[in-house]
Amino acid sequence: MAYLPIDTIRHARPPASPIVEATLALVRARIRDAYGEHLKSGGAGFDDFVFAAPNAGITRADLEAVEQALLDAGHRFDWSAAISVAERPDAYKGGADSGADFMFDHAEAVTEAADSDGRTRVGQGDNVVRHDADVSGTARYIRSNDRVLAYLTDGVPAGTIAIIDDSGGTLTAPIIDQFAGILCAGGTVRSHLGILAREFGIPCFMNAKLSGIRDGDRVLMETTAAPRTTEDYQTATERTGRVWRLEGAA
Repeated sequence: MAYLPIDTIRHARPPASPIVEATLALVRARIRDAYGEHLKSGGAGFDDFVFAAPNAGITRADLEAVEQALLDAGHRFDWSAAISVAERPDAYKGGADSGADFMFDHAEAVTEAADSDGRTRVGQGDNVVRHDADVSGTARYIRSNDRVLAYLTDGVPAGTIAIIDDSGGTLTAPIIDQFAGILCAGGTVRSHLGILAREFGIPCFMNAKLSGIRDGDRVLMETTAAPRTTEDYQTATERTGRVWRLEGAA
């Protein structure tokens, strides 16, 4: 029998963050406890434990207990959409929408002072598709169902550059065709939202790192920048389009 090179590799567990280690330790403890009870009740072995019906292994209640143990220890989860914070403020780090004063403040956003044209660099993102001209518009944070419902009722204001937390596209799908541009803090150019934007012909930056944009600011997206390719991601090659805040509001 022929063996592949991968067959001889001895896999080592990659270094994990303290929260990952704590979670794994809790899950392992649950498995050990459940397996011990399984053996005491006459179970034949681990295979019997894993494939028992009803399942004698990890249950939803077990995982909820693990989560609660982490929360009780003071841990709060990161979030990808503001709705998570709104629905479970006890489980997620702070960051829900705080109105007109809210803005993203990404540590890796490249910022620069205003130039002679009144453009202040406020970040960058992965361009989905190269367009013939850069795109400007009014920044509007779209981070809640309430705002989407309002725009469904009254229409999206013309020239809206939508700033979005999540890369899934589900929240904004009903109104995406009305955006002048999109700046999404998550995902890649191959994410669902990036694909939707491409199909609708809407300028879009994914994985946007932004700092200093408030709702209602005028912004300019460098959509003439080269798009980031799959090869760029594979080789960790940075290729971004710039974002500027323009003098004056909409």
